[in-house]
Amino acid sequence: MDHTQPYSDDYLQGILKSVKTIAMVGASPDKTKFSYGVLRVLHETGYDMIPVNPRAGLTEIRGIKVYPSLAAIDRPVDMVEVFRRPEDLMGITREAIAIGAKVLWGQIGVVDHEAAKVAEDAGLQVVMDRCPKIELFRPFWKPKLHLGI
Repeated sequence: MDHTQPYSDDYLQGILKSVKTIAMVGASPDKTKFSYGVLRVLHETGYDMIPVNPRAGLTEIRGIKVYPSLAAIDRPVDMVEVFRRPEDLMGITREAIAIGAKVLWGQIGVVDHEAAKVAEDAGLQVVMDRCPKIELFRPFWKPKLHLGI
């Protein structure tokens, strides 16, 4: 797949309808961080969220158990969502493959085409530089970009 081109609505919605369990690598307990808001909305929407953060002493976010790594998760994971730097994506991709994830999703700004190829070669669906929280609600709103400010 060419990740420099826009994803089709069917592709993104198909992923979001099929996954149930999402491991969020880089989840933050800080309510001012974007990852916290995305975790909150996805959890409240009904996804089984699994925050992943290796910070010592961090045991839960929003009452949800935090895991120090993908390998430490004790149940199957459908999607790995990445809130980390693009240069971290290859290592996370290998971990996602190792735990049997079906989808690798890089948050806005998280792009590594080599990691995407490795994931796809292993059978994962890949999304990069997108936010699942935004994509969940995109079918319900149509921005009016032609309007002046």
